[in-house]
Amino acid sequence: MNKRYFSLIAVAGLLLTLTQCDKNPPENPFKAPYPETSLDAQAGQWKTYMDITLFLGSVPAPAATNSAEYANELDLVRAAMSGATAEERDLAIWWGSNGVLRWHEIAREMACNYNVLPDYNADGTYPNPDPSNPSSYPRLPVATPPVTARMMGLLAVAQYDALVACWEIKFQHNRLAPYKNAPDIEALIPTNDLPSYPSEDAVIAAASREILQYIFPGEVSNIAAKAEEHKQSRLWAGANVPSDLSAGDSLGRAIAKNVIENWAKKDKMNQSNNQAGLPAQRDEAVTKGFVTQWNSLEIPARPALLPAFGFVKTWNCDFATLETIRPPAPPPPGSPAFQTAMDELLKISKNRTREQQRITTYWSDGVGTPTPPGHWNRRASDLIYDNQWNEIRAARAMALTCTAMMDAGVACWEAKYYYMYPRPTEMDRNLTTGTGIPNFPAYASGHSTFSAAAAEVLSYLFPSNEPSLRAWAQEAADSRVYGGIHYRYDSEEGLKHGANIGQYAVFRGLTDGSY
Repeated sequence: MNKRYFSLIAVAGLLLTLTQCDKNPPENPFKAPYPETSLDAQAGQWKTYMDITLFLGSVPAPAATNSAEYANELDLVRAAMSGATAEERDLAIWWGSNGVLRWHEIAREMACNYNVLPDYNADGTYPNPDPSNPSSYPRLPVATPPVTARMMGLLAVAQYDALVACWEIKFQHNRLAPYKNAPDIEALIPTNDLPSYPSEDAVIAAASREILQYIFPGEVSNIAAKAEEHKQSRLWAGANVPSDLSAGDSLGRAIAKNVIENWAKKDKMNQSNNQAGLPAQRDEAVTKGFVTQWNSLEIPARPALLPAFGFVKTWNCDFATLETIRPPAPPPPGSPAFQTAMDELLKISKNRTREQQRITTYWSDGVGTPTPPGHWNRRASDLIYDNQWNEIRAARAMALTCTAMMDAGVACWEAKYYYMYPRPTEMDRNLTTGTGIPNFPAYASGHSTFSAAAAEVLSYLFPSNEPSLRAWAQEAADSRVYGGIHYRYDSEEGLKHGANIGQYAVFRGLTDGSY
């Protein structure tokens, strides 16, 4: 392996124009490339989320390695490598440490930057993003936990489906990387025997580009530049010839567009902020006996956060299933169980320990962070990196984890607006909190539901880490009690609910043909 591989830059953040802004300390601040020893040659047969059949015949056969056309491509690689600057060589190494994970890092950064709730207008109303001008204040989208969970689910599905198609085509043609066909091309990154046509990195770059441009329309040019950088990095690294990249770009783009047109535009997300329907939801809750209801304590009152998100389409189970696993009704306000929970919160608020405040702060995941789904997205990324999984295994793991969190968000929001349960601070104004108060009903805890779903999937994927993962989910749930914004049963039932939802993703993993 070329010794330049070990010449890594000192500060990894300089390589990325979108600097990681996650307020929690990074667990792996720099990730060097690793050799992908498992090729998963049968991965082209794994079950996809969307139908990709139409795209499998869309990629033409590549030029033979003994052809003049391919020889010319090798010369282009040599020229790119010899002309690469020190920064470009560093970028080749940075992108070479698993493109799937790098794009999720970018997605987390965008969630951070867009997780900003707008201030109110002079007349006491709150502005909404303008789809026709997505970069104006407030920017589109406001990356709250449900929005972030949906974005990460779409990104992960597009990456995974595109890579399954890529693997199917790779092993049909079996054209190896330039460093395997030209001994004088010395790769900057660890080498492998994976067929290089189409380029898996170009597939990932294109699929990620299309999804993130769809979600963040104000960032189209920035995202396009990152995708181009990702693709060019493969030439600087000596890992792909141009036709590998062009075929991968076309394939990744087509499959991501399929996810957008046939899922994202039809999943009812455009109806999730149905404020006009909230009074009917409240009336329905009253008919079920839930009379004491949540109301915004912000001044002026802020509209409820996405009251119809509970009706958005889920990935691993249907709405009828969500209704059957909805958490049981919480204790009525004023009941003995309610008072016990409230007394616990009052006691904590009067003597919150340093450790309880540390946990509260670590898991606060408020504005300017990638929210709870981003917290777990990074944990998944770190586990994948630590175990040195190849890119299609990484994409599968992220798809299972992120779709579980998306489903958890939908299920949790459905329950929240079904019960309309008030926050503790509404029921006792003497309660002081250790973190901000979310602007939606209390029951059940979103942190707990997201966390348990993610922990369930990651425990299946990384069984040796199960104890720490479940402990992490428990800590996330406890943090909301320590912070005084959830009753104990909000967190306990949220953990149960999330685990149930995570099991649907686990079942998918057990039956997707990846073993």
